[in-house]
Amino acid sequence: MIYKSVSTYTLQRLPIYLEFLKSLSKDKFIHISATNIAGALGLNDVQVRKDLALISSGGRPKIGYPTQNLIYDIEKFLGYDNVDCAVIAGAGDLGRALLSYDGFSKYGLAIIAAFDVDEAIIDTAINGKKVLPAHKLKDLCSRMKVRIGIIAVPAPYAQDICNQMVDSGILAIWNFAPVVLIVPDNVLVQNEDMAFSLAKLSKQLSKRLSISQ
Repeated sequence: MIYKSVSTYTLQRLPIYLEFLKSLSKDKFIHISATNIAGALGLNDVQVRKDLALISSGGRPKIGYPTQNLIYDIEKFLGYDNVDCAVIAGAGDLGRALLSYDGFSKYGLAIIAAFDVDEAIIDTAINGKKVLPAHKLKDLCSRMKVRIGIIAVPAPYAQDICNQMVDSGILAIWNFAPVVLIVPDNVLVQNEDMAFSLAKLSKQLSKRLSISQ
């Protein structure tokens, strides 16, 4: 299938559809319609239908999609059918939380190690992932051809870690540090700005409260 351009909002919804589809009984839900998905998730059925049409050609009028085929199509589009190895730089509170989360494997991400400068935690393991000295990051990533790096270090150290990741061959960086990273054009960066998210949530709550008063 030749994929059309997909919006950021559609990309945000696709994992939600996937999670719902995987929760269904394989025996009871051989087929599923966009209307059924929309109803279960409280979404607009027209939007769900448009989203699915962009990534799957398996839908049939009055029948819907073969459920397992639709799961495969979504996983293939999102790249979940190929597990990617990743490493985390920073094994503090945030890094430990990410390492302890087992759900990443469902989305094709396998975190294989963490790196830190704190001697007290080096050579320990968090959820089965070993914490290694920071200076070993480049060597391990180069040898194992790791392509995804997660940055969970304080802002002053983020760019240096980013540079090491890029030098080691990493092509995609998930950045939790509150700083804008400078990377080559061929490197992707996804920033998770928690301060912005909190400000946005607070603003929305304030607006809702003012309306209700």
